[in-house]
Amino acid sequence: MSDPSSTSADPGRDVSTGELISRVSQQSSQLVRDEIRLAQVETAAKVKHGVMGAAEFGVAGVLALYGLLFVFVTIALALAEAVPGWLASLIVTVLIFAVAGVAALLGKKQMGEVAPVVPERAVEGLKADVETLRGGSEGTKP
Repeated sequence: MSDPSSTSADPGRDVSTGELISRVSQQSSQLVRDEIRLAQVETAAKVKHGVMGAAEFGVAGVLALYGLLFVFVTIALALAEAVPGWLASLIVTVLIFAVAGVAALLGKKQMGEVAPVVPERAVEGLKADVETLRGGSEGTKP
């Protein structure tokens, strides 16, 4: 592949303004496409980690739920020694719903603090590209 800065056969010849503008346009388009590709890769990597973490938390949650179910059965059986079985089950059921309500409120609070996924490196790269292009165009003004 040839060097993009030497598209003519004679490296010593002067390049026309139109050709320079064409090169800038092509290179700017390629730069933007590359930055978008970087943003896609960066975002995909973050999302992949998030999905894997959510799946692992899901498995842990299901197993913890089964364990908690047996804890509640044990509590209900222990209470059944002091009060009738239906009352022991009712007490444990109310306790479960109270804990679920607190967990729901805490979860809602946590979800409110979730920030959107932003591909930082790609955004910084685009900002730098824009500044470079602005600085380059200011130097060519008469």
